[in-house]
Amino acid sequence: MPRDGLPRAHDTPQTISFIKKSFCRSLPHISHQLGLLPKRKGHYMLLSEHCEPSPLYGLGRGVWKILETHSRVTLRSYHKYKMEAKYTRLAETICQKANAHSKRRFLVAIAGIPGSGKTTTAVAVARLLNTQPSPKRTTLLSMDGFHLSRATLDLLPNREEAYIRRGAPWTFDAARFVQFIRRLRNWADSTPCASAETIYAPSFDHEAKDPVENGIAITDDTEIVIIEGNYLLLDEPEWREVAALVDYRVFVESDLQEARERVARRHVLAGIEKTLEDGFRRVDRNDYLNAITIQEKLITPDLVIHSVTEPTAGYS
Repeated sequence: MPRDGLPRAHDTPQTISFIKKSFCRSLPHISHQLGLLPKRKGHYMLLSEHCEPSPLYGLGRGVWKILETHSRVTLRSYHKYKMEAKYTRLAETICQKANAHSKRRFLVAIAGIPGSGKTTTAVAVARLLNTQPSPKRTTLLSMDGFHLSRATLDLLPNREEAYIRRGAPWTFDAARFVQFIRRLRNWADSTPCASAETIYAPSFDHEAKDPVENGIAITDDTEIVIIEGNYLLLDEPEWREVAALVDYRVFVESDLQEARERVARRHVLAGIEKTLEDGFRRVDRNDYLNAITIQEKLITPDLVIHSVTEPTAGYS
């Protein structure tokens, strides 16, 4: 192998071994999906179940770029497969528990630190429950609708800090949220009535950066309500009642540093920050602090699922 670490045509056996180890060592379950076969002198063929075979030329960085592209496709497909499998298992578990539940409706809390993938998980599971062969009418509710409005933040004595820390536990209307979950619990336990009852919850408009009253309708035919948010399993006086009011508690676990990077990138993609460095700076002033609070004060969940990191530029 040359000093630059890139393959050459005369490195055939070593190149094959090096490439496989470099791109497959973190994914042993799909190592067998990748193979490099000699085509003729100076040429190689990358085989993957996710893409058509393409010739690889032993000409330095060009080889690496082609291989990296194919590997990224394979790894991303694997990531999608892994997460879809987790969503399916969680949906099946919730469905089974709802069927065995003595009351007519089943309440589920899905919590996690910022950037853990809890919202993505909740959306995917709700979709699966609503579209399975024997659908369970499922409504998804986010606690984001219970953010203090910007008008309310403006009235706080620590207004500037409140905007910087927006998303921290104290920037939510926790009392109103708990009151709503109590009402939802009573509604979930009620017997069917002649007149259909619909409960309305606030949603959150990310463009306006404010809650929207009555943005979510929970209709009388709803069988499962999934509530998602950071603080559903938070062991603090204003919040801990939430965990006791729901039927099933799920925590989406994620590596703290991986979640930190996800949120920083999200800030850049959303146009909130211009550079990744600025994104990290914003995360460290707020989201990272919130994540530590959640981890340190976590009420024991019924189920922990582990978030799978999607590969980006490197595969070390």
